[in-house]
Amino acid sequence: MAITAAMVKELREATGAGMMDCKKALAETDGNMEAAVEVLRKSGAAKMEKKASRIAAEGIARVAKGSNEAVVAEVNSETDFVAKNELFQNFVQLVADNALTSGLNGGKNGEDVEALLEMNGLKDELIEKTATIGEKLSVRRFERVSGECVASYLHAGGKIGVIVAADGAADVEEALTNVAMQIAAMRPEYISRNDIAQAEIDKMREIIVDSSLSDPATLPKPILNALISKACEEKIWSDEDIATYEEKKSNMNYLFNFLSKEAAAALVSLAMADKENIMANKIFSGAIEGRVSKQLKDICLLDQTYVKAEDGKQTVAAYLKSVNGAIVIKKVVRFEVGEGMEKKNEDFAAEVAAQLA
Repeated sequence: MAITAAMVKELREATGAGMMDCKKALAETDGNMEAAVEVLRKSGAAKMEKKASRIAAEGIARVAKGSNEAVVAEVNSETDFVAKNELFQNFVQLVADNALTSGLNGGKNGEDVEALLEMNGLKDELIEKTATIGEKLSVRRFERVSGECVASYLHAGGKIGVIVAADGAADVEEALTNVAMQIAAMRPEYISRNDIAQAEIDKMREIIVDSSLSDPATLPKPILNALISKACEEKIWSDEDIATYEEKKSNMNYLFNFLSKEAAAALVSLAMADKENIMANKIFSGAIEGRVSKQLKDICLLDQTYVKAEDGKQTVAAYLKSVNGAIVIKKVVRFEVGEGMEKKNEDFAAEVAAQLA
């Protein structure tokens, strides 16, 4: 049977496959349109399998929203060029839309991705888009939030996708969108301090204490002087370092520029050995709690300084209270495309040079 241009056009519009692939599939099936579609699907599956080992860490996130639910989905491609392709972007939105109606919870680690792909022909769509676009495509993950009000924000064309759900008020989407922008920019790890286990805070405090003791120059002067006195009296320091200290002690700010590395290391050892007593010092413990509080403010959404605060001081919690005191942030999800994934190391200059060679 003669394969006409109209037949090729019809198959191409139905599948999105390349013109030559459509013509070949029609020729192989003697013009049978349904059989040609199946050939293209099998061809796409084969191409997808060949690409399975390749790195796909680019891509975009897209959001789908209902009246009280929202889903953010991430789909990866091999290159940022493909991520800007309208065909790819439409597919990612299709994934997000299906995730919203699926009833699946998703999960940050992609627990429900396979189940999602089995719904509504998404796996066939993925195979076809892989064959058409020519790169490995991967539906990585999606996650859902629900509440009396939901909002979303996409940053940099979808490189970062955020969804937020809140209870207590139904008509505060604008405020929640501002919070979503905050989350995109400031990357909070928790909504509030109440969400952090005490064991994690204790670990944070321990790390801060150890880092402080490992930098004797930053210790409160009474503690530092006591450590230096011990190093001198017990001859832990060399005579040269003791002489340097005697010469420079009138201006302690520059002392560590002249001491040997061994002398500084000896002070660290002395500080670590006397850790319990140093932690009992009110000046030291106060400084440590100040640093713990600052770190908690950095990682807790409600404690962060609101990025749009006119006075530069208003917290997110205070901003929400000013909008509606009943708002309670229930859940937030932030996807940054490719986070935690191995990135393809592309050296185009070396690649061109290799081809020329």
